[in-house]
Amino acid sequence: MKNNDAHSLLVVGSLAFDSIETPTGKADDILGGSVSFFSYAASFFTKPRLVAAVGEDFPAEHRTMLAGRGIDLSGLSVEPGKTFRWKGRYHKNMNNRDTLEVHLNVLEHFDPKLPESFRHSSHVFLANSRPATQLKVLEQVKAPKLIMADTMDLWIREFRDELLALLPKIDGLFLNDSEAQLLTGHDNLITAGHAVRKMGPKFVVLKKGEHGAMLISQDGVFVIPAFPTETVVDPTGAGDSFAGGIMGYLASTDDQPPGRLRRAMAYGTVIASLTVEDFGLDRLKRTERKEIDDRLSWYQKMLEF
Repeated sequence: MKNNDAHSLLVVGSLAFDSIETPTGKADDILGGSVSFFSYAASFFTKPRLVAAVGEDFPAEHRTMLAGRGIDLSGLSVEPGKTFRWKGRYHKNMNNRDTLEVHLNVLEHFDPKLPESFRHSSHVFLANSRPATQLKVLEQVKAPKLIMADTMDLWIREFRDELLALLPKIDGLFLNDSEAQLLTGHDNLITAGHAVRKMGPKFVVLKKGEHGAMLISQDGVFVIPAFPTETVVDPTGAGDSFAGGIMGYLASTDDQPPGRLRRAMAYGTVIASLTVEDFGLDRLKRTERKEIDDRLSWYQKMLEF
């Protein structure tokens, strides 16, 4: 795997402890957060560079596991206090969930500082966080080839001006369908996607959960279905794994063929389908790259007609 600056991937976001209840079971205090799912998914293609803050309660075993995947932890800072915690319960349909508890802890004052070696990263992913925090990251990177960001309804409602300042500075934006409608005021997703592009990003990836994803770019509209997964244990982290698969693939190749971004979305879809088959990172820990490629091949055949 290449990981010089020309093939480097930086992710900035959160590490967390999740406690999750689903119709299939429950898991307490497992490793979660956007950065854990993203970086693990991306590590099947490249060696991500991680920036996040954790508390003094963050176990060495998690650090060892992430480092064992080739993830560069130079940007992981340990702050006085406790690590971010989230507790949630999924409904029977697995699409909706209720947040039962949120403890921001060290995340409340997270001020990302990039190590000097990270500032020349070629690919940058700004995981879900306040747009002002995402903008601080962009002030520290030098000349990335590709910048993508994630966001959420809270930032759209409460920090809209910050988000609008961020959008012209990025290449791609991840949104789910309700967030796209909230940001643009358009119910039609294609119209909403084009409206987001007018705000700055070159392309928009609309996440539609069990209904797949939609790419809206200058090349038009591309729709990809979700991988048909029979066993859904825990949907937490699927969106971040999806993004990690996309960015990991893009950072790992020099190829510029037509459809490169579409192929990246297919890889992201396959990795997300693996993520949901167990709690937290447990399924990805049992995954080899060959299984991903085999599932991608089956998925590609499924889409041919």
